[in-house]
Amino acid sequence: MNRPTRLRNNGVIRGLVRETSLSMDDVIYPIFVVEGEGVKREIPSMKNQFHLSVDMLDEEVGVFKSKGIKSLLIFGTPGYKDHKASSAFDCDGIVQRAVRKIKEIDSEMLVITDVCLCQYKDDGHCCVYHKNIQIDRETTLEILRQVALSHALAGADMVAPSDMMDGRVGHIRKVLDDSGFEHVSIMSYSAKYASSFYGPFREAAHSVPSFGDRKMYQMDIGNSKEAMKEMALDVMEGADILMVKPAQLYLDIIKKAEERFDLPIAAYQVSGEYAMIYNAVEGGYLDRRAIYESLLAIKRSGASIVISYFAKELKALIELYG
Repeated sequence: MNRPTRLRNNGVIRGLVRETSLSMDDVIYPIFVVEGEGVKREIPSMKNQFHLSVDMLDEEVGVFKSKGIKSLLIFGTPGYKDHKASSAFDCDGIVQRAVRKIKEIDSEMLVITDVCLCQYKDDGHCCVYHKNIQIDRETTLEILRQVALSHALAGADMVAPSDMMDGRVGHIRKVLDDSGFEHVSIMSYSAKYASSFYGPFREAAHSVPSFGDRKMYQMDIGNSKEAMKEMALDVMEGADILMVKPAQLYLDIIKKAEERFDLPIAAYQVSGEYAMIYNAVEGGYLDRRAIYESLLAIKRSGASIVISYFAKELKALIELYG
């Protein structure tokens, strides 16, 4: 008679037959860089996550590496904002300086940059609007091209457009190829939902919209077929990796994407998901294994890459529970 429990008798057997596992090779750690010197300031809504000035990266990159982190996703908070996001493509902008600094410290660290406008525009939106009514897609795409190219010039290994503008992957691929950066890959935020779980991030990135919301360009939370359409378009335009965001509440989308597309699927465990689990663990309502379980669930659903603020803790959790 078939008895599945025979293969659960002890840890060695369970390890032999485990279908899904996590390693530090699977994980990307997002960081927030800010202007100033000597800044390491905890983000109130994201405990154990920090705003870091570029000079602090000397120490922090070494800490990241000691914890097994091999890939960083950089978000920048600039010193000034305007209607055309000019600080986003400034060759001496906050992200550009951070990229150069990280590569100077550790050339083997994989550096990925978020390509968007919300942190850099004075209205907090990811796009340019005609009179605050309709999206000016062509102007937005032109700025995004400049941002991506400036990141590549600074030394980024990969760019990650998160704006959800139609056609941006193709525009970015073309400008990178035409400028001699064929080797720079694109991880597209392909299925980025207009989620309620971005609140802590918007505090961290100082990117709360000054009017309206982002539902004109981010996806409706009730749609799944549309996510597949978005991903198919990004594949056609030259994306190298497709991303689903958020991750924890959209495991069904990750699964569908993994089954349909041959490209690697990334999933972003976003700030609200992080804050819920972190606070529950710190409050004693869940034990620390819940962190590991949450990340394993994302991997099991089909993601080959997991973007998580828990990356600093994962190496120790793998040793305990992996």
